[in-house]
Amino acid sequence: MDGHGHNRLRRRRVMSGDQLKLVLMHLLREQPRHGYDLIKEIESLSSGAYAPSPGVVYPSLSLLSDMGRLSVREDAEGRKLFDLMPKGQVALKSGEDELKIVLASLSRLADEREKIDGGPVRRAMHNLKSSMRERLTAESVDRDTLLKAAAILDEAAAKIERL
Repeated sequence: MDGHGHNRLRRRRVMSGDQLKLVLMHLLREQPRHGYDLIKEIESLSSGAYAPSPGVVYPSLSLLSDMGRLSVREDAEGRKLFDLMPKGQVALKSGEDELKIVLASLSRLADEREKIDGGPVRRAMHNLKSSMRERLTAESVDRDTLLKAAAILDEAAAKIERL
């Protein structure tokens, strides 16, 4: 979990490098963007469940630029602004089927996130975390208390599995 309580799937491989390039070109078809904006837009497509790392996105953008699929220019603040070139539009058109698959995958991640990150569940998990921290870090906690807490959690997990 990050500092905002969001469960990130950054380490989970959601798409291949070629699929990432298609998504980047797809987003650049809409408008020129900075690398950071592209990362945030991909994160938005998955409702925050996945954001590619800059260490993957920026080399992909550089490669697409080297391939003549993107143009790069500096904006007024000196940041790189990427734009889709005609060669990129052709590549994007030929990868349309694959792009649909990747966008559907990001949408499924968003749906999964919504299921487990809904308001009532998030509130209940926060309450559980607070209660556990408060009760189990007290000086008076003994092994018996820890075992009882573990049994309660196991029982709750079993009940949720049966839903």
